[in-house]
Formats: sequence, structure tokens, C-alpha cells
Amino acid sequence: MNYWLMKSEPDCFGLHHLMAKPKHTEHWDGVRNYQARNFLRAMKKGDLAFFYHSSCAEPGVAGIVKIASNAYPDHTAWNPEGEHFDPKSSPENPIWYMVDVKLEREFKHPITLTAIKSHPALKNMKLVQRGNRLSVLPLTAKEWNTILKMEVARDALIK
Repeated sequence: MNYWLMKSEPDCFGLHHLMAKPKHTEHWDGVRNYQARNFLRAMKKGDLAFFYHSSCAEPGVAGIVKIASNAYPDHTAWNPEGEHFDPKSSPENPIWYMVDVKLEREFKHPITLTAIKSHPALKNMKLVQRGNRLSVLPLTAKEWNTILKMEVARDALIK
């Protein structure tokens, strides 16, 4: 199994939007960066990802999603009226890809970017590297487990 971090702006498509979808499942579309696209193409059904809220008052990990499909062409690139249109992409020659994600669970208390940055075990995490703005990032098992432990510890402190 592989682990990932997937960023989205909560006003655009947040965890609560996913909760409102049938079966808490939706496609993750609109990625228009080649490196992030390649990460999407590397995802396999059953992988896990942190759902990360970005570009908001307090960015951080809001929950966990399961990758519910292997990557497939992102059809939103073919709609000339859509915000993710790319005239270079077509059904015959797709450039962009997406996966389906299914909500596993919401965190009671998000793990903030500030908390992630301050944790010594996460100092090399791609998320905290200078200049890294990718919307899809791979995580190591150590990074994944560290954030899960941070969630458990935070919940214990708040109780």
C-alpha cells in the first residue's frame, strides 16, 4: 500500500463536500501539474491518503480517504465550458488523470500545518519543503504513521 496527501481548498472542494456525495465518494479532478498528475497515475485502488485543507485560515489534515479507483483520464479537461478545460487534451490523447476517493473518516481535530512543521519526524516531508505547492504528494509510511499518532495524541489532550 502507498500513502498520499491530497490538497484541496475547503471552499472549492472540502471534506464536507465529500461527505455530502453519494457513498462519500467522488472523483478527484482538475489536477493540472505534470508531477502531481504522475503521482495520481501511480495511485492504486486501496491506497490511503490524507485529505488536506489548503489556502484557508488554518491549513491541515482534515481526514482520511481511500483511493477507490486506479487513475483514469480526467474528462473535465475536455469540456470547453469548464474551469479545468485543456484544449491539448482529448479522449483520444488524454493528458490529465484523476482517481476516485472515498471518505474513510474525518479527524475530530485537524492536524495543522503548524503542528506538522514543528514535528521533528516530519522535517523532510515534501509538504513542508520550501517551494513545494503540489496538490498531490507521496508520503512515507513513517510520515503517515507519525500524523496518525499526532491525531491520537491531540484527541487525548483535548478530552
